[in-house]
Amino acid sequence: MENLSYPTVMGVRRFMRRPYHQAVDLSIVMTGHKKRSASKLKAMIYEIGDGGVGIEASFPFKPGVMLAFTLGDNVKRGVVKWVNKLDDKKHRAGLAFPTDYTCGMPYPVEFREGWSGVREDLEEYAGALEARTAGYLEALEEISSMCSVPDADEEMIMNKLLVLNEDIFKACAEFEKAAACNMNLIRSQRKAFQKKTSRILSKSVLVRHARTWPQGYQGDYRMLENVYKNTPLSEGFGYYLDRYGLSLPLAKAVRSRVMKLEEIVRQEIAVRNAASVLNIACGSCRELMGLAPDIANTGAQFTCIDTDGDALAFAMDRLSLTEAAENITFRKYNAVRMFDDELNIVEFGKVDIIYSVGLFDYLPSDFLARLLGALYRLLHENGTLVAAFKDSEQYRHQDFHWLVNWDGFQQRTEKEFLSILDQAGIPRSAIKEERDETGIIIFYLITKK
Repeated sequence: MENLSYPTVMGVRRFMRRPYHQAVDLSIVMTGHKKRSASKLKAMIYEIGDGGVGIEASFPFKPGVMLAFTLGDNVKRGVVKWVNKLDDKKHRAGLAFPTDYTCGMPYPVEFREGWSGVREDLEEYAGALEARTAGYLEALEEISSMCSVPDADEEMIMNKLLVLNEDIFKACAEFEKAAACNMNLIRSQRKAFQKKTSRILSKSVLVRHARTWPQGYQGDYRMLENVYKNTPLSEGFGYYLDRYGLSLPLAKAVRSRVMKLEEIVRQEIAVRNAASVLNIACGSCRELMGLAPDIANTGAQFTCIDTDGDALAFAMDRLSLTEAAENITFRKYNAVRMFDDELNIVEFGKVDIIYSVGLFDYLPSDFLARLLGALYRLLHENGTLVAAFKDSEQYRHQDFHWLVNWDGFQQRTEKEFLSILDQAGIPRSAIKEERDETGIIIFYLITKK
């Protein structure tokens, strides 16, 4: 993974919003200070952020009206702050969620009225989580002390750690569900948890790396190489924390992902004569080690780009010892510049195969759609774009957001991936979907017809 810097548009909003696509039923809760009987109205959420949502419907909105709708498992409420008539059949409006009380500002009257029964007491939830964290720390210390005992039972220690982490991260998930309307509170609690647990959990080399990110960005090639090697690097209690992290379903999926990618690329270059291949945000190029004989035999030409010079040097040194060394070119280049068709042609020309192992998970949906569209257009006729994504419904997020500070990759579902591909202008008929053996990673093999 590379260090990313993509274009953003700064406006007057307190919270940034991102594109979103979901149909919802709206209920009118109140107008001004007078409650009204609820009626169901069909609408579409087209953007979402921590502070509110943008909605689109075939009927007009009225500023000051409070609307309620269900998003996932949570009931959301917001007040119409602005309206915009697009045409006679389409209207848009911006809904603001309640003011963030953690900043010391009370809920305004238009939010407090009619709110009873919808909002949980978040302060109580936060207090309960802090108490659970205190107990978690005590239990960690107890397990840590077992590690210094001669002939310690490794599996017993490991099982205790697994049970303990299952309990605390279940509590974190419950807190996030209760506080879903308040991302600032969730982030502050994550930060507090990591600060309180820093001394003992940082005994793990892997945890320490994934909290500090010494390369300057999340998901760096060093961390991924450690996950690929699947070998604990720490001693004492840190050894068990390493084992825990490497045993997580998503860690297994990352290892499975690179094997699946190797298989896909091998098949793609085998059916072409001297295929031109573009590997973007290439990192350590782990998949190319296994592909080296195939690259040499088929005459395929690989261009591997990344912004991390250390990653490029690491990959270059390792692959220089293989038979494919002369077929692989390394180049320092920022992949997020590749949304421009004319620039892409100048820099790379048309290519047969384009792939990336982890980049796409880190990009916001609107920009990702532009990038995927540009990459699709960069392909030769019958060329293939390989796009891999993590299916957020197939793994637990809390291990990466609380245990470590690895929250840079987007939490997306299969439905959202397909929506992004639609926005990119890629026809559904061009898309073939496959998964790795864990079922967590979705590969979209996109053929340009």
